[in-house]
Amino acid sequence: MSEEILINVTPRETRVAVVENGMLQELHIERGWRRGVVGNIYKGKVQRVMPGMQAAFVDIGLERAAFLHANDVVRPPAGTGNGDGDSLFPAPGPTLPVNELLRDGQDIVVQVVKDPIGSKGARLTTQISIPSRYLVLLPQSRVVGVSARIEDDVERTRLKTLVSELAAATGGHGYIVRTNAEGQSAEALAEDVAYLQRAWALIEHTTADARVGARVYEDLTLPMRAVRDLMRRDVDKVKVDSRDTYEKLCIFAAQYLPTPGPAEQARLVDRIECYTGNRPIFDMYGVEDEIQRALNKDVPLKSGGYLVIDQTEAMTTVDVNTGSFLGQRNLEETVFRTNLEAAQAVARQLRLRNLGGIIIIDFIDMVDPEHRRQVLRTLEKSLSKDHAKTTVYDFSPLGLVEMTRKRTVESLQRQLGESCTACGGRGIVKTVETVTYEIFREIVRAVRQFEAERLLVIASPRVVSMITDEESAAVVELEEFLGKSIRFQSDDQYLQEQFDVVLL
Repeated sequence: MSEEILINVTPRETRVAVVENGMLQELHIERGWRRGVVGNIYKGKVQRVMPGMQAAFVDIGLERAAFLHANDVVRPPAGTGNGDGDSLFPAPGPTLPVNELLRDGQDIVVQVVKDPIGSKGARLTTQISIPSRYLVLLPQSRVVGVSARIEDDVERTRLKTLVSELAAATGGHGYIVRTNAEGQSAEALAEDVAYLQRAWALIEHTTADARVGARVYEDLTLPMRAVRDLMRRDVDKVKVDSRDTYEKLCIFAAQYLPTPGPAEQARLVDRIECYTGNRPIFDMYGVEDEIQRALNKDVPLKSGGYLVIDQTEAMTTVDVNTGSFLGQRNLEETVFRTNLEAAQAVARQLRLRNLGGIIIIDFIDMVDPEHRRQVLRTLEKSLSKDHAKTTVYDFSPLGLVEMTRKRTVESLQRQLGESCTACGGRGIVKTVETVTYEIFREIVRAVRQFEAERLLVIASPRVVSMITDEESAAVVELEEFLGKSIRFQSDDQYLQEQFDVVLL
């Protein structure tokens, strides 16, 4: 499998695309005027403690106050945890009331774990974590955990032993060993520990003198985060279309990405290339077309079936349809093959569109229980490449698959789009006929409430055309009934649902 990371840089926007076997899998966007704040650390002040919600609102200098739940407030650990990542922040037992943990006006150091989404403010935690290439530093913990995606027991033991020794020698902080650390040398891990220790010391020094609302730590820019988090052994190339960004990435990679082991063909820094082609890099790889398709509700499948993806405030629903796929044997086999293909497509679309929260997948009904198990296994296997945490549940009695996907930033649709001004986000507009009859009712209502000799109706061209043509007889009857003259005027600036009844 070939995998490439493409970085497109413009003065006000940076985009990173992950392409596997020629197909776009992930898209990350960062705009200069609206950079994400996930991972940033702030010195905040508690604005209001709300015992009824077990939470508090905290001012961190953003447009809206941020949200801090009692479960995300660090408390002295009661135990030592199991050391395997299951209890990285051990709790002392039952959750304490929030008013025993926080008070109004209290200064507090917090980290953003979720960007502001919709009308909700950012989500905070006091459980600080600082990521590097191979490790995540947990300053308030003493636990060393290893990523569950490293499955080899011998390697897990080796990494845990190495990092535990390094932690004990440098202050005893806790660490999470990331998936990228698999196979790395002790020297590489030691470099990461030293970098994280320097970063934490700087944060502590900056926080002491910082004012409320000040940012004391900011995560790396998108291109550098992409190299740090996404660049793995199976990534063939990182191509960036900006010479300046290319040079910065090379310096960053040389300093913070140690030379890999002999099993790898080339140093990671040598895989970074500056793209100088005449065509835009995203056009060259077909990424722009994929982005446009990712904004559509319908997703065609190669077999002829298709998905329909609807994103709402509460959840995202995915409907699977056979479409034009007729199959060759029988209905059950046709449905099974469509669902298998759909399971892979759903996993890709969730990554590409960055859909999170509750997700309901309505696969086509299958009679054979083994077919259901295979479709579920295919979905789980396809989701294994997803960097976001996902949890998939078995088929419900209604034949639905419920799952969750961790959401930290807005979906692609909400990053690139906004609610339609014509329909207000409903996805439909009233028909011309419906608007016509609304106008007739409004005319009657206006005449009964106010005195007027004649009336002027201003509406969109399509509505006025229907009224003066197909509904002309109804207008004559209305004028006779009211004893008033009614004139209609079209205006191109009016949307289909908009109209005004003016009394003259």
